[in-house]
Amino acid sequence: MQLNLTKPICFFDLETTGINITHDRIVEISILKVFPNGTEESKTWLVNPEMTIPNEVIEIHGITNEKVANEPAFKELAKDIYNMIKDSDLGGFNSNRFDIPLLAEEMLRAEVDFDMKNTLAVDVQTIFHKMEQRTLSAAYKFYCDESLDNAHSAEADTKATFEVLKSQLDKYEELENDTKFLAEFSSRKKIADFAGFITFNKEGLECFSFGKHKGKLVTDVLEKEPGYFGWLLNADFPLYTKKVLTAIKLRSFNNKLG
Repeated sequence: MQLNLTKPICFFDLETTGINITHDRIVEISILKVFPNGTEESKTWLVNPEMTIPNEVIEIHGITNEKVANEPAFKELAKDIYNMIKDSDLGGFNSNRFDIPLLAEEMLRAEVDFDMKNTLAVDVQTIFHKMEQRTLSAAYKFYCDESLDNAHSAEADTKATFEVLKSQLDKYEELENDTKFLAEFSSRKKIADFAGFITFNKEGLECFSFGKHKGKLVTDVLEKEPGYFGWLLNADFPLYTKKVLTAIKLRSFNNKLG
């Protein structure tokens, strides 16, 4: 089945130095860009993470420190990667909880103003878990009846994710061939940032999801306790969370002026 697209969608996968969104780095990124007319464009980059890749991680994806030692750092690739995805929606496997948040951190560290405001995100893993509850290799076998060779290779995983989504659309009549529907179906909860520190309440207003202010409106907390904003900006939170908090504070300030 060909995807019913109104704009391109970029399926992507990351191999990294670990699973900490704030501290770990990308060592490989592969993007498969699918256009509304069905044509495809793909690109894979090895990345020097500028930190040591732990041995236990190398055992998973096979990318050694020696392999990436002479590769460009992410900041050298950031603009090329951004230019490939900037006009597109995004798709991946566990991408809403890991790949997109980590990509955002890398982009912001490279001073690229990455924003998901006008971008839909389709998480094929969430669709799979809602329907079947298995891993990408099992999903590929289940939906495509093929074994996934080179699992944990970013390029192989990216292509497999795209093929699984098309097979999911063929298999489940209740899934609409529409990126907006798939993005909503594959989201777990409505969050303002990627890490889930700021969620939306029933009225669509931003609330804190953690700590002493859990459940409270962000605007109320920042107004009544201005020092909390400074603490958040200096604490060990993801850069994208800080970006969202700053935008909320500026919006609130502009509303008062208006």
